[in-house]
Amino acid sequence: MKIKSKINTLTYRPKLCTNCGLCSIVCPQGVFEPGESTARMVNRRACIECGACMLNCESGAIQVEAGVGCAAAMIQAAITGQEEPTCGPSCGCDC
Repeated sequence: MKIKSKINTLTYRPKLCTNCGLCSIVCPQGVFEPGESTARMVNRRACIECGACMLNCESGAIQVEAGVGCAAAMIQAAITGQEEPTCGPSCGCDC
């Protein structure tokens, strides 16, 4: 089973996951958390496509087009002093 999002380029293949937990450690948005046998994608919409999860996934279970994330969210966060960028209607973008 492949979990693909229409919201961003994030693709997750749980069958390849070894549940090492690195994706949940490196993700600045909390998209993943450790599960019983595989990582769980718990906040897919929060993904800003930074690529940290994919770069640290030894099994290749996570794919994302790093660098194509919501720049508008990051700029808005910097301007408003938010600790973490969020993407969606609140940032004025269509992602």
